[in-house]
Amino acid sequence: MALGDLAAVLESLRPVPGGGSLVGADAERCAHALGVDGVAVSVTPGSGLDELLWATRGVSRQLEDLQFTLGQGPGPEVAASGTAVLVPDLSAEPPARWPALLPEALTLGIGAVFCLPLRLGGVCLGAMTLQRARAGPLEKSLLTDAWIVTHALTAALVQDEESWEAFAAAEDSSHFYRAAVHQATGVISVQAGVSLAEALIRLRAYAFRQGRPLLEVAQDVVARRVHFRQDDGDEPDSFAGGGTEGP
Repeated sequence: MALGDLAAVLESLRPVPGGGSLVGADAERCAHALGVDGVAVSVTPGSGLDELLWATRGVSRQLEDLQFTLGQGPGPEVAASGTAVLVPDLSAEPPARWPALLPEALTLGIGAVFCLPLRLGGVCLGAMTLQRARAGPLEKSLLTDAWIVTHALTAALVQDEESWEAFAAAEDSSHFYRAAVHQATGVISVQAGVSLAEALIRLRAYAFRQGRPLLEVAQDVVARRVHFRQDDGDEPDSFAGGGTEGP
């Protein structure tokens, strides 16, 4: 356990107004302090779409994008239940639990996942997901440290009330990591004449069928290279030249 690293992470956790994130500190150092290979923090602002705030490079970001694309995994479970999801051996999980996510996560080389809620009273603001290539439970002392980090993260997110409320309102998502997904959901809602929730489902389904990252497909929708029609069940039209008439 890297006590010096943990103390430094806790000391530096803070909001970063206008910086594209509400979390400061070094994510790589946090992962090292908690004895894992990667860490990621996602929250659910007022739009209802998960937003990645803070993550180590590589596998953790890929795992977050997979969960967001597929709508399944430990993160969505934690967001829905408000309770921790600890999976010490991902390869031993029943396939039916996360049928689309499990094979993809194993391909990334993830052996264990530990996902903890960011709770404020009875409200779950988001989740912190720890991942490790080696299977096996997280040591009790490290799990305790992980809970300490979630409490510090929650405090950092809400200590500047005005910044958090502006973020949660999600009226301007241009600074979000997944800004294009927020924008594409609105575009599809208009094009297909469906709710935002249904628009996100259609976007996710199309990305999954195409075997492409959700963010990449969303960028195509925003650029009008992919157009969703009102005809339910039809595949969206693709325009190689980019751009169509209308919304």
